[in-house]
Amino acid sequence: MRKPLMAGNWKMYKTPADTRAFFEKFLPLVAGSKHCDILICPPFVSIAAAVEAARGSAVAIGGQNLHYVTKDGAYTGEVSGPMLKAAGCASVIVGHSERRQYFGETDATVLQRTLAALESGLQPVVCVGERLEEREAGRTEDVLATQFKDGIAKLTPEQFAQIVIAYEPVWAIGTGKVATPKMAADAHRALRARIEQAYGKAAAAAARILYGGSAKPDNVKGLMAQPDIDGALVGGASLEASSFSLIVNF
Repeated sequence: MRKPLMAGNWKMYKTPADTRAFFEKFLPLVAGSKHCDILICPPFVSIAAAVEAARGSAVAIGGQNLHYVTKDGAYTGEVSGPMLKAAGCASVIVGHSERRQYFGETDATVLQRTLAALESGLQPVVCVGERLEEREAGRTEDVLATQFKDGIAKLTPEQFAQIVIAYEPVWAIGTGKVATPKMAADAHRALRARIEQAYGKAAAAAARILYGGSAKPDNVKGLMAQPDIDGALVGGASLEASSFSLIVNF
């Protein structure tokens, strides 16, 4: 059985003070939530506050991005995997669609960052997903196949076993639109088939694939009822303790 993972991506929201206030409300609401893993990825400046606030709980803290160089260097504005690890992070999001859209992320750099995360002892949550025009053209599975081939499938079996995949249809992120459970399940099933092809049946059965794309308390139950959906990468609905706790406790 794959243990679900409910991950919150705070994007560019919450100061350290906001972060402490969130955890004060959130932790009592999920104190008994043993059925899933919980991950929250705050902005870099709020990671220390999140780590301190979550101390002693089952909530893990992650970064939203990392540089693909793991040693110190002259990379103004960047944060390395070892820095995130030293700050108390357990995971890091890699290749989020907003990084691809606004900051030039490619499948090749996704692979580089994934390798850097693994080298740093962080679990990468590797994002894939199609744009609206690609879905409307019937190219969803082709896009996912390419992103998997160029951004994930070059990992060794041992490396692959340490990652989480997040399927996030770009057209459903921050738009209020959401893939129907069937649409999401079809994409997850296609990804699991790619995993089986590349790494074998056991790896496909063990891999966790999250759904990301306007997941909310009112649709999470339908999504989680799909056998190939192993959790959610949640944006806006993870910013409020009440709504994210409802998602965690689906």
